[in-house]
Parts: sequence; structure tokens; C-alpha cells
Amino acid sequence: MRQGADRIEAATPVGRDRAVDALRALAILGVVLGHWLVTALVADGGALHASSPLQPMPWLAPISWAFQTLAVFLLVGGHVATRSYAAARAKGTPYRQWLSARLSRLFKPVAAVVALWTVAATALFLSGAEFGTIRTLVKSALSPLWFLVVFAALTAATPLVARLNPLWPLAVVLHVDLLRFGLGAPQSLGWVNLAAGWLVPYTLGAAWTRGELGSRRAALTLLAGGTAATAALVALAHYPASMVGVPGAAISNFNPPTLAAVTFGLAQCGLALLLRDRLRRTMRRPLAWAAVAFVNLFAMTIFLWHQTALMATTAATLPAGHLPGLHTPPDHLAWVGFRLAWLPVFALALTVCWTAFHSYERRGPRRTGTRPSQVVRAHLGRRETSAGAVRRA
Repeated sequence: MRQGADRIEAATPVGRDRAVDALRALAILGVVLGHWLVTALVADGGALHASSPLQPMPWLAPISWAFQTLAVFLLVGGHVATRSYAAARAKGTPYRQWLSARLSRLFKPVAAVVALWTVAATALFLSGAEFGTIRTLVKSALSPLWFLVVFAALTAATPLVARLNPLWPLAVVLHVDLLRFGLGAPQSLGWVNLAAGWLVPYTLGAAWTRGELGSRRAALTLLAGGTAATAALVALAHYPASMVGVPGAAISNFNPPTLAAVTFGLAQCGLALLLRDRLRRTMRRPLAWAAVAFVNLFAMTIFLWHQTALMATTAATLPAGHLPGLHTPPDHLAWVGFRLAWLPVFALALTVCWTAFHSYERRGPRRTGTRPSQVVRAHLGRRETSAGAVRRA
């Protein structure tokens, strides 16, 4: 392992901004751990239904503050996409070709997970499984797909939003919430925020590319302003404290995004920008950098299959009885302790999924005998070619 890490370290170009890769890896792993901690599948007789420990124990809301990291992912995504588009324009690459290259990597692994769950759902139906159980499993396993659709739409809009001031989509979210919660407008109006809300961190990433967020003062302003606004909205305007959806809740900060979710994302983005220098120093350690490079290379595989790992573990162990932390109601603190003990099992199941399906995320034909360190080094070389073009431009 050490030798592989050293080879990856030696192959990494000197000018590469490793903090960008570290932030993306932390965002992906935050989503994975967040889902594994707050997604509960309760066995009721022979059926499974979705629940969450945040429902009976709302004081656990800070868990969602730590692991709701999509805003950071979009910050990095906006930064990388605008940088990549600038490089493509400098080389004369047509927009359609640039977009196709970016989306093909994004959606290639989707076919595998959709195909597997189509087969699994059919097999469960033919075996006589309850329809509610099938629906719960499939819905939970495929839930990451909605974010890929949003991210793909934002990526396609990169040329239009590359110079958009983040205050504009933030103003849209503010007015939508004012109409929904203050003036009695239909709640369906909130779906406007599905685009506007996630556009805020994405355009912050574009501002990062333009050099507008390079100072410590800008990052501190985002962190302090976002934190103060979120605290005021929760304490004074009675927005939910949880930054993820809670089954049965009257209002969700997440589905669709509310103003509180967006201001919380601003705080997260500010913190991420403040951590850049520290992350760069940490990434000088070969083992840490190798781990981050690996997560980045297989980010979509990890993101798409982590819920399947949870569903497979839950379903496969159901014949053993109602296991605590896995099949039991998440209505007491002991459940959280048991769930923490299950995390290594979920990680093992995800490793099995990765072993079976990671080749769908790799570009080009699968080469027998290629070691992960070789794949990572090749990936770093491709990514550095694009980044170098931007610097030269």
C-alpha cells in the first residue's frame, strides 16, 4: 500500500491543487456516511418501511449539519466545470463535445445500478415480496439519481451561469420562501428552488474560478453570514433544524431546498474555502493523497452504490430476525450505537459493489491486471492536462 501511495505521489504534477480533490472526496464521503446514519429500514412483520432517527429524536439534527455536504460538492463542481469549459474554449473544443465528455463519465455507471435494481425488483415481485417493501428498497437505492440529474443540468448550463452572481439565485430562493411561507402561495412553488437553491453553491464555484473567493475575508464572510442567517431562520422563522428530509415532517429543508438549506450551504462553502490551505498541507502525505485520489476516481461508483450496500445488508440479514440498529425502530439512543457498529458492514458491502461495478466508471476498455494505483496515476495525468490548459490560457 505504501509503495502504491508513493507511486501516485510521484506521478502527481507539482502544480495540482489537491485541496479541490480533497473537498470533493470529503463531500462524497459525507453524503455516504450521512445516509448510512439517518436511513432506517424498519421491519414490520415481513415488510420494510423507511424511517429516520431524526423523527423521534430531533435533537440529533446536528448529525445532518455534519453530513449534508452537497453544497460543498456543488462548489467544487462549479469550480471544476467552469475551469474545464475555459480550457475547452481555449483549445477550440465545441460545447457539445465538451458537455458529452463530462456527462458520459457522470452517467455511465447509472446504467449498471438501474439494470441491477430492475432485475432485483422483478425477482422480488415474482417471489411474492410485499409491494411496499419493494418500493422502499428501490426508492432508497435509486435515491442518489435525482442529484445526478440536477448536477447534469447545472453542468449543461455552465456557459450561461459562469459569470452569474450567486446573489441572483439566492434572491430567487428568498422570494419563493416568502411567497410559500409568508403569503400563502402553493407549496408546489417551492420546486423552483430545486434549480435556484443548488445554483447558489455552483455559481460560488464559478466565482472561485474567477478569483473572487481567494481571500480569507471572503471565506469568513460566507461562513459567518451563512451561519448567522441559518441560526436566525431556525430560531426566529421556525425553519426545521435538520438539513435533511425527515419522514412525516410538515416542512423539509431539503425537498425542495429552503432558504435555510441554502444559507447553511453558504456557511459550508465558506468553511471549505477556509480549509484549503490546511488540506493542501495534509495532502502532501502520500497515503492521505492516495486515498483522496482513489475516492475521486471512483466518486460516482461510491455515490451510486452506497445505498445499495445499505439495502443489501438490511435485506440479506432479515431472515436472522429483527437486528438492532438495522431492522428495529430508530427511537432511542441505543439504536444509534448499534447503527455505528453496522457501518463497517455497510463499507464491506460497498466494497463488494465497487469490485463488481467500478469498471463502468473507468474510461476506455477494461484492462486485465491493471492495478488501482496505475489507474489513479493515469486519471491524474488526464485531469492535469485539462488543468494545465487552463493555467496556460
